[in-house]
Amino acid sequence: MNAEILEKRKLFVLDTNVLMHDPASLFRFQEHDIFIPMIVLEELDRCKKGVSEVARNARQASRFFDELVGLSSGAPQQIEAGVSITNLSNQSSQKKASKSGRLFFQTRRMTSLLPESLPGDMPDNSILATVLTLIKEQPDSQVMLVSKDINLRIKATILGIQAEDYYNDQVLDDIDLLYSGMITVAEDFWVRHAGKMESWQQHGRTFYKIEGAVVESWYPNELIYIPDESQFEGVIRSIEGSAATIELSRDYRSRQNSVWGIQARNREQNFAFNVLLDPDIDFVTLLGTAGTGKTLLSLAAGLTQTMENKLYREIIMTRETIPVGEDIGFLPGTEEEKMTPWMGALLDNLELLGDSQDANDWERGATSNLLRNRIKIRSLNFMRGRTFLNRYIILDEAQNLTPKQIKTLITRAGPGAKIVCIGNVAQIDTPYLTATTSGLTYAVDRFKRWPHSAHITLKRGERSRLSDYAADVL
Repeated sequence: MNAEILEKRKLFVLDTNVLMHDPASLFRFQEHDIFIPMIVLEELDRCKKGVSEVARNARQASRFFDELVGLSSGAPQQIEAGVSITNLSNQSSQKKASKSGRLFFQTRRMTSLLPESLPGDMPDNSILATVLTLIKEQPDSQVMLVSKDINLRIKATILGIQAEDYYNDQVLDDIDLLYSGMITVAEDFWVRHAGKMESWQQHGRTFYKIEGAVVESWYPNELIYIPDESQFEGVIRSIEGSAATIELSRDYRSRQNSVWGIQARNREQNFAFNVLLDPDIDFVTLLGTAGTGKTLLSLAAGLTQTMENKLYREIIMTRETIPVGEDIGFLPGTEEEKMTPWMGALLDNLELLGDSQDANDWERGATSNLLRNRIKIRSLNFMRGRTFLNRYIILDEAQNLTPKQIKTLITRAGPGAKIVCIGNVAQIDTPYLTATTSGLTYAVDRFKRWPHSAHITLKRGERSRLSDYAADVL
């Protein structure tokens, strides 16, 4: 891109799906101008009815438009000249730009410059015609179309229009850069840090204090291990400047240290048990593909702390209800009965956790009923406004939640509550949501510096050899 284009003032034309995905996108373009085609307002009006997240976002975008127009006294001349994009009261948390752009609405019918040979007749073509007219009428501006619709961006490229995806909500440029929750150190780690190392024991636990520049890249409650014969595994408990305190992790691979009859089968599962069973950690995120044990580990740790240690009153499990195939329609019964078909993973794992080789059928049934009485299934639709006290909350399939939704759920936690978010960012079913914009990715990135949270990415599948092979080759 040459210097002449870089000096041009940018004019971004927003598609409807950008506003329905993030109503606050109006305030994300800093000093640049924004243009809203009339067809976008009409589509927002058609989508505003209902209680879905899309409908709520459409209504919020319309409110922002109303407030911005109100700040300009609503005079037609001022609207034609562009409304100043100022930070509204509910946008006060954002940094105010020293030079804000202007918001333009389409106030007249624009001559269609679409080629007559272009097939198709839909609202997207109206947006493309508007962009082409703006390019012709404003040669001194760099007009760009912003849309989350891939097909619209392809059509725009065919017509020679600059088109981009909406990137502001992306947590990372690449999902491979996401915080993994563990760090590998060289085999000579202890030799290089022996000069400034302290070690001690407290309450039966072993601690080490390390100093050095390497500490600056570490995070609290991160797994640290050495891939040698020593099989050292520790948890970084605190970081103060260039010094870090490491606690030797507990080994839950042995039968005597099993958690509700479940033993860790690999390094990541062992670390997951360490943080799930730590009462000082209030928020845990577990990422992993199918069969890595996310739900089983979370339930086993929850049952141990609820039934044996009495740290929590009960376990609450919930998830986003997005079907993989065709929707089977409305489900009868109470809230818990409606959610039961979505909780197959819970029931399968409870069957495993409640099973005992020494118990007869009656004892297994009694154990299963006891466990189910301490586990409540709740719907996400009724979470707003609630406060959970001394509850162990498991949020399954969290990759299907937006950052706004996951914030709503995490802020439900009251004193003594613990939230465990589990999911696989490679299996997202929510429209316009990707691995880099998922609420689960957002939570992992934003909580990695908090000393009362922990994250681990489970890598090895432990469900069965068939499941592991299918995950690799299919």
